[in-house]
Amino acid sequence: MSEKPKPPSRVSEPAVARKNMDMDVRKLDAARAILGARSDTEAVDRALEYVIAENTELTALDRLYALGGLEDVYGNAPRPRRRGRKRSS
Repeated sequence: MSEKPKPPSRVSEPAVARKNMDMDVRKLDAARAILGARSDTEAVDRALEYVIAENTELTALDRLYALGGLEDVYGNAPRPRRRGRKRSS
């Protein structure tokens, strides 16, 4: 007899995929220590969350800058170059 499919939960669970990657062990150990992670997986997950959050913050600052909502306290400082961030609508 086959199992009945599990009904969808009200709170969506994140999609998880197993990945096999070659990584610099020193970088992973350093990230794990900095992030206070208990495992390599947790360190990578936290690092990814950090990058995503940073992108969100920098995109918001770019929008604020474009609207003229940031004061140039350095006097005509050149606008920082975009660092590979995608613009969100």
